[in-house]
Amino acid sequence: MIDRRQFLSFATAAVATSMFAAPAIAKPTIKKPERSISFYNIHTGESANGIYWAEGRYDRRALTSIYRVLRDHRTDQVHAIDVDVIDMLHRLRSRIGLGRPYHVISGYRSPESNAMLASMSDGVAHKSLHMEGKAVDIRVEGMSPGTLGRAAKSMKSGGVGIYRSSNFVHVDCGKVRTW
Repeated sequence: MIDRRQFLSFATAAVATSMFAAPAIAKPTIKKPERSISFYNIHTGESANGIYWAEGRYDRRALTSIYRVLRDHRTDQVHAIDVDVIDMLHRLRSRIGLGRPYHVISGYRSPESNAMLASMSDGVAHKSLHMEGKAVDIRVEGMSPGTLGRAAKSMKSGGVGIYRSSNFVHVDCGKVRTW
């Protein structure tokens, strides 16, 4: 049992402590910027565009739409595309101020499609990263492959190949290298 004097002593101490205590400050929430991308597949006429990453995570539905547009148009096979290459293209889009879609020449390639293309051209790697969903060949309407390629190279984020005569740029999320 506490007597009246002890109670008043405790109550006074509690009030004094609360008066001089630092006010509770809510931590500011830092909103992570969203990531968006826009693709147009020149072979199928299909598009995918919009936000694929928000609130700290990837949007499965948006990624599925991207996978579909970047599928092997020869075999119709859909394959997951590595988010590192999608993020690389998002950063490149920001770097060049792109408001238009990337025109996709080649995204995922099945082993069969890759073997067929490699048999017809020395420019196709037999162990291409396209077969792993780690590479995309793109062009941007109104931009030269040289300009697009230099911007991609400056990021030092993966492989970049400039194919001026075929009017496209290869980007991948493999080792940093250029050709």
